[in-house]
Amino acid sequence: MKAALSRRDFLKASAVAGVAINISFLPSRAEAQLIETPPRPGPDWLNGHAKPKYRLDAMAKVTGEKAFTRDYRARDLEGWPKEQSHAFLLHATRTDQAFARIDLKVLGDDLKPDRVVMHEDLVADGVEIPVPGFYGDVFLVPKEQTARLLGQPVALLIYHDFARYDAAKRMVRFDDTVVRYGGKAAPTTPANYSATRYIRIDSGDPYAEDRFSSLKDTVIRAGFKGDDPQWPAAGNGDAMARGMAAALEIEREIATAGDDVLVLKRSFFSQSTDASAMEADNGNIWYDPATRVLHAMIATQSPYEVAEVAAHMVSKSKYPLKEVDLQVGYTVGYGTKDHAIFPFYCVLAGLYGEGRPVRLANDRYEQFQMGLKRHAFWMDNVLVVDRKTGQFRAMTGTYKNDGGGRENFSASVGAVGATAAQSIYYLPKSDFSAATVASRAVDAGSTRGYGTLQTMSATEMMVDEIAELLGMDVMDLRLRNVLRSGMKNTQGAIPAGAMRHEEIIARAREHPLWSERAKKKATFEASNPGKKYGVGYGHVHKDYGTGAEAALATIEFDAEGRVKLAHVAHEIGTGATTSQAIMVADILGVAPDETEYGKVRWAQMPLETTEQPYTLSQSEEDQRKLNPRWTPSFTSPMSASNSVYYLGHATREAARALIDLAIWPAAQALWSRGIGGGQMAPETVRRDDLRLAGGMVNAAGLQPLSLAEIAAEAHRQGFVTGVTVHTFNRWQWAEAEFDLGSAGQYRFAIDALAVRYGEGAPDERKALMTLDGWQFVDRKTVFYPPVQRNNAGVTYYTPMATLAEVVVDTATGDVTLLSHHSIMDCGRQIVPELVSGQIQGGLAMGIGHALKEYLPLYEDGPGDGTWNWNRYELPMAEDVAVWSQTVDILPALSETDPPRGMAEVVMIAVVPAIANAVAHATGKRFYRLPITSDKILEALA
Repeated sequence: MKAALSRRDFLKASAVAGVAINISFLPSRAEAQLIETPPRPGPDWLNGHAKPKYRLDAMAKVTGEKAFTRDYRARDLEGWPKEQSHAFLLHATRTDQAFARIDLKVLGDDLKPDRVVMHEDLVADGVEIPVPGFYGDVFLVPKEQTARLLGQPVALLIYHDFARYDAAKRMVRFDDTVVRYGGKAAPTTPANYSATRYIRIDSGDPYAEDRFSSLKDTVIRAGFKGDDPQWPAAGNGDAMARGMAAALEIEREIATAGDDVLVLKRSFFSQSTDASAMEADNGNIWYDPATRVLHAMIATQSPYEVAEVAAHMVSKSKYPLKEVDLQVGYTVGYGTKDHAIFPFYCVLAGLYGEGRPVRLANDRYEQFQMGLKRHAFWMDNVLVVDRKTGQFRAMTGTYKNDGGGRENFSASVGAVGATAAQSIYYLPKSDFSAATVASRAVDAGSTRGYGTLQTMSATEMMVDEIAELLGMDVMDLRLRNVLRSGMKNTQGAIPAGAMRHEEIIARAREHPLWSERAKKKATFEASNPGKKYGVGYGHVHKDYGTGAEAALATIEFDAEGRVKLAHVAHEIGTGATTSQAIMVADILGVAPDETEYGKVRWAQMPLETTEQPYTLSQSEEDQRKLNPRWTPSFTSPMSASNSVYYLGHATREAARALIDLAIWPAAQALWSRGIGGGQMAPETVRRDDLRLAGGMVNAAGLQPLSLAEIAAEAHRQGFVTGVTVHTFNRWQWAEAEFDLGSAGQYRFAIDALAVRYGEGAPDERKALMTLDGWQFVDRKTVFYPPVQRNNAGVTYYTPMATLAEVVVDTATGDVTLLSHHSIMDCGRQIVPELVSGQIQGGLAMGIGHALKEYLPLYEDGPGDGTWNWNRYELPMAEDVAVWSQTVDILPALSETDPPRGMAEVVMIAVVPAIANAVAHATGKRFYRLPITSDKILEALA
């Protein structure tokens, strides 16, 4: 449930007839500067079996090569004009008065912009806001109207030279006389965004069919009266009425609870934060009126959507458009550049550049003012616990998150937070609702945890407090209630694979930080008067993926055995490009000799899509899937921790398909040479016996063959020598069957396949390769997971637990983190060093959230344009116990374990661990984050 109804709805409006979409990853000169250093994996790249010596992007980054989109100017891009224009935005910092005009007299004649763009210009020229609602209703505040949100731009100023641009930007910064307002005016804040409710009552058996659940029955949705959701009436009628009847049953049980149960009610608050991505939003756009091509280089996690939506923006404008040519560099995203509005301000700048490239790039003040934020959450929880057994009987949670003045993914962030609130526990009865409200705050998006950090942290803090109130060991309490394999989540879905929470808890309670905490507390506090010692534990699991993950990958080899990988994945800082190449090496035994990332133009995949994976009815999907070229979604952005598992699935399926269709038949042909079937005939040799490692192919004691020999034979006989696959996942993988004629019929966990044949293929086979040298193979049958599975919310989880050791200074209220130890199950690690880096970075984020980072939501918040890192407190090395942090990764159950997405989960468990540690140290519990020194001093007073 990473995304609710609107996750991709906006793409329904973005397909523009007659506009070519061309997206490439650092092409031409830019490609040479980055890709040659490396990421063309050389013969010395691997150290041992599938172990890289360095990240593919490492050399370019550490030697200062142009790598990030922000590094490039027009002169660096082949075919672009050399003259570079620059632009910046003026912002409204009030929402209670109507915008009147801009006053640029402070700039004088010398610093006047070469072009000023206002809302009225966009209306006159037919330039539309993309996806109304998701991105708001206007780019720039119209005159005589109030801003929809604090910091909303009112004007775009373009300069044809850098010096004047730079001087002008410095002069108007913080000058509150430039943007002029009229009198009081009605607010134009949008209506509240979404109210969603997940109710479940089991049948008395965690493994049997539920009496009511979202997956079995329905998710409940509602409108608003003010800020209050108006839920449907309870009854015996439709699924929503029955769901509300189930909610009333839970409510009555709480209201009439006897002395045999503990009913704990607590309210929590989780603050708005800035993701502080090191690359601020930026883009460089050149609209060439002569060719009607919009050339763009933009920092984004979702290039496919940016290109299509940009085309939609100008489809009815005075700017004729033939092609969008989007170039994508490396970026640092982590949600901040996933469907953000900033790329489309860049497009505006390019359209009004008078034929010149225009660069629009936030500085750090502007990034605080415009960048997507993590949502503030207000949470009211009730947990009912049997006093004697410690068993959880029921839990309810009422959540509100502030989405700011543009909706973005706020509705789904609220919904995901609600589905995650159970944390790692089995709940026989549960009722979790999320209300996502609009406000004048800066818009928030799919950054860092997607609502789960907020709700799971609150639940973990409650569990710790319940153990204290019951006089029960908190680890025993967790073990009595932990979600075990085969049990259902609060949406009624069974999570994928084994739940290893018990193993994690066992390791945690044996760790010296936990087992010796009482002794250490007594010793430390006796030796350090005025300081309090505490150890806390947090244990969560985080979903990964969106419930509509799609990807494409190509793997092929030439006659000499050189392997090429092409993939939709591109680099946003996680090391995805490295891990995809290692997955190829892990399966084929050799790393690709050539890689192409960020590829979104796939001539060999002429797929059709409605891009409605969440809203399509079952009957319509059943009809559409009869078309062998239809798919629910074409491709996914780099988000939702989706690279190693979901995008990696395309890589792994392509590699396995290449083995089935090319390497195995070519090996059989070579081993069968000679009379009577050759050396293979006396043996029983199965496909399962095949082993690929170190560039060699082995099976059942037969003569080892080099991949070069295999490739030569495959090309000589005209076997398949390249495969392109398309994959789709709706909390379960789509599968399809394909008929490849004499090669046989195959079933793969993909929904589309294209193949390329070797050089020796007969003419009739070559004639099939009509799509840029590829044959698209129409599938015979396809299985798509039922659309009802959208209501599963999630089936894929990665667990993480953290022990935190803190000291609280009772004189100053300062919290010092002495050490922390984490335990994680991320399945089979592809590149352990990348896992380690993710954990270290995520822990720092969580520590900052727990103790330091905070943004006011409204007038004194980042929308006023005065926030920077001088005001926003990020954790430093001394704050994160950089030299005393350890981690324990559970070993994979077998070599067949898939990897798990883990970029988001690593930041979460440390938040409740620190809160619980502070409670252990001080005897005081804190329900509002961050836990700052002034809050501690107030509690201790």
